[in-house]
Amino acid sequence: MGVRMLGGATVSAAVVAVVLGGCASAPKPALQAPAIPTILTSTTVVRTPVMVDRDLPEDCELIVPVEVVGKHLGRAVPGQVTTIIGVPEPSIARTAKVDCYYDVGENQSFTAAPLIVGLAKYGDEASARERVSAGVEAEKQEGATAAEVDVGRQKGVLISTAGERLLVGVLGKTTFVARAKVGYAPDDRMTAFLTALAVQSMTPVEGS
Repeated sequence: MGVRMLGGATVSAAVVAVVLGGCASAPKPALQAPAIPTILTSTTVVRTPVMVDRDLPEDCELIVPVEVVGKHLGRAVPGQVTTIIGVPEPSIARTAKVDCYYDVGENQSFTAAPLIVGLAKYGDEASARERVSAGVEAEKQEGATAAEVDVGRQKGVLISTAGERLLVGVLGKTTFVARAKVGYAPDDRMTAFLTALAVQSMTPVEGS
């Protein structure tokens, strides 16, 4: 059966279907979602200071920098720093020694320094331990009190005299001491103050 058109012409239904089908729009390809870049967060590595049996530098800024003293003291350290390099003493197996005198006032002798940090190196570990033990016993004989304290992962001895507080210890062949006059740091912070300096003295800084 045909479909009548104007003018009397007939066209088959099949032809109409083809024509109409040809006019339909072709399906559009599906849009792809844009790729999202992967953002990687960088990892920050924090180096924890570690005490070691270190070589002895000849510069106190490489032992305990002045700014570190001020940081733990909680105030500025305006005085000068004097470095004294000791000489070997074969009789006690000491091979090297360096003492740092902090906050020395103008026109004052370094011996008047209110804070001293010292390191000494010995030929063997037994000699180093013996020197610390002998020093502690000598102070106790003079009436000082002594108590064991933590110094980082090590142990040290806090010695209290009438006018000073001393923190002494040994790591390997190296002995360390941090000593301050009473009142240089508040009493309730003195042990923490000396401990921080002792840890720093045995922790090499950049350039040492």
